[in-house]
Amino acid sequence: MKRFVPSTVRFAFYLIGSAVILTPTVHAYVDPATTSYVVQIIAGIVIACGTGIGIFWNRMRRKMKKKKEDGADQIPENAERKTQGGVLTASDLLDDESENKDE
Repeated sequence: MKRFVPSTVRFAFYLIGSAVILTPTVHAYVDPATTSYVVQIIAGIVIACGTGIGIFWNRMRRKMKKKKEDGADQIPENAERKTQGGVLTASDLLDDESENKDE
């Protein structure tokens, strides 16, 4: 691994240097509309990457939340209130209804 990084940097240096030195001069016209195409391509790539990262982030967050809920059984709950911090959630209401039906 120690030799890989310097050899990669050296290769990139030689590749870029030879590309600069050996490139012939080109006299060409670049249409202004080409710039808008390039901007659209870059925007598409950025949006696609952002969406991919967002999906990955949500999946990881759900997995972490599941693991946290699985470990919640080990935490002793307050006998009077099932809510933590005084916040009542829909799952608390549904749990209360299912307990009343069993009795």
